Amino acid sequence: MTEAIKTDVLIVGAGPCGLFAVFELGLLDVKAHLVDILDKVGGQCAELYPEKPIYDIPGIPMITGHGLTESLMEQIKPFNPTFHLNEMIETVEKIGDPEFRVTTDAGTVFECKVLVVAAGGGSFQPKRPPVPGVEAYEGKSVHYAVRKMEDFRGKDILIVGGGDSALDWTLNLNPICKSMTLVHRRDDFRGAPHSVEQMRQLVASGKLDLKIGQITELQGANGQLESATIKLNDNTTAQIKCDAMLPFFGLTMKLGPVANWGLHLENNLIPVDTGTFETNVPGIFAIGDINTYPGKLKLILSGFHEGALMAQKAVKYVYPDKRVVFQYTTSSTNLQKKLGVN
Repeated sequence: MTEAIKTDVLIVGAGPCGLFAVFELGLLDVKAHLVDILDKVGGQCAELYPEKPIYDIPGIPMITGHGLTESLMEQIKPFNPTFHLNEMIETVEKIGDPEFRVTTDAGTVFECKVLVVAAGGGSFQPKRPPVPGVEAYEGKSVHYAVRKMEDFRGKDILIVGGGDSALDWTLNLNPICKSMTLVHRRDDFRGAPHSVEQMRQLVASGKLDLKIGQITELQGANGQLESATIKLNDNTTAQIKCDAMLPFFGLTMKLGPVANWGLHLENNLIPVDTGTFETNVPGIFAIGDINTYPGKLKLILSGFHEGALMAQKAVKYVYPDKRVVFQYTTSSTNLQKKLGVN
């Protein structure tokens, strides 16, 4: 059995609310690990609108999703949180009062006093390509994320998509693969111009085969791909040898395994107590877009407020015998010392 990582608090979701929760918990000497299904921090801000301006963060007239994420990461530096990216929480087991054993789809095991669900509208799930029978290959030779580049060394790789993820992994995996084919439905790419230029250089040098069309059929047995059929835009077909396929068709929001954690749900949202943002399960809290209560507004600033109140209750589970005195960062030399400003 995998040895459990022990932490005071495990935060599910590394979006703005999850990141700010690290700050509020840190002021109270509570340590946190964070798990996110995405390959980077920032949640919806980073994934869906990194360059989109946000105008309603108090005191900041305008900031991008990427900029907000960077500022939050800078703010929580003094508390050294640990991030576990590209992982999704699968099971939550109550082992104490409160204490939880939490396992991810990558096999990572945590033991924590407090669980904070800050998962936005749920987890981002990759969109499945519209190819008959693709499910049979998932997890063995069809992968929606790259956990370890070494797993793809020496392989015949087929990458499908035209956005940043498809182009980034085309460029990153090309040096270590045996062969690589990139398939996109049109000869027009949504990724960063510099990445598109580098990709076309690989094509020109013969290191990458670019096919304009769509995958229509997969061949192989027992979950192992051997080849794929592509319908090209000129209505001809091509057969591509491959033993690994990486489809990047974007992401969709799903509640995912949260639905199986024993929490009360209302329309796929988690009801909470507005004094503490605790759920029906003692020790499990929900902040941000995933929770619901009378008057709820789905705003980042609301999630920040919820994280602050959550921390005041969470600390009592982590340090049940400790008297917690509320302090202000502007006047408390103790808090300023924690932040490294005194």
